[in-house]
Amino acid sequence: MRKLILFCGSALLLMVPAVVSAQPNEMDSVMVKNGKIYVVVAVLAVILIGIILYLISMERKLKKLENIEKH
Repeated sequence: MRKLILFCGSALLLMVPAVVSAQPNEMDSVMVKNGKIYVVVAVLAVILIGIILYLISMERKLKKLENIEKH
């Protein structure tokens, strides 16, 4: 599980320079002007946090099952 989290974190960090250096186009400026970009970022953050929490809960359940199976 930790390997997965580290992999996802490093992948996100590697994508940051590409996102920062991207040239803004017309749609970007319209979304920023209207404040809709914050809604998009918030929705993506909620989805990502939900996926991470789901994976953590599944990992805990699997550990419990593995411990039961060992005994």
